[in-house]
Amino acid sequence: MATSLADNKCIPCRGGTPPLTHEQIAPLSAQLDGWRVEDDKKLIKSFKVKNWVEAVDFVNRITPVAEAENHHPDLYVRWGEVRAYLWTHKIDGLTESDFYMAAKIDRAFVAP
Repeated sequence: MATSLADNKCIPCRGGTPPLTHEQIAPLSAQLDGWRVEDDKKLIKSFKVKNWVEAVDFVNRITPVAEAENHHPDLYVRWGEVRAYLWTHKIDGLTESDFYMAAKIDRAFVAP
């Protein structure tokens, strides 16, 4: 079985690390389902759930993963939806770790 992006460990970014280029983003983005790349700087995905309780439950499943990886998404929570935003703030762009975290969030979504 091929290794999933979700199986990789997020690596803390040091300032001065260049963000990924469009050419580097494309193959990583192709491995994610439903994530949108905005301006080659952010990953965004909307997760649909049945109600408020399921939205909060999903956020509660993301929390320990984000803490363990020390990579924290911005989350927008409302009735029936959780929207996740990922980027590496230190470089105002994307790193491989953003894609790893996106895959980990997808994994948390399917694991009730």
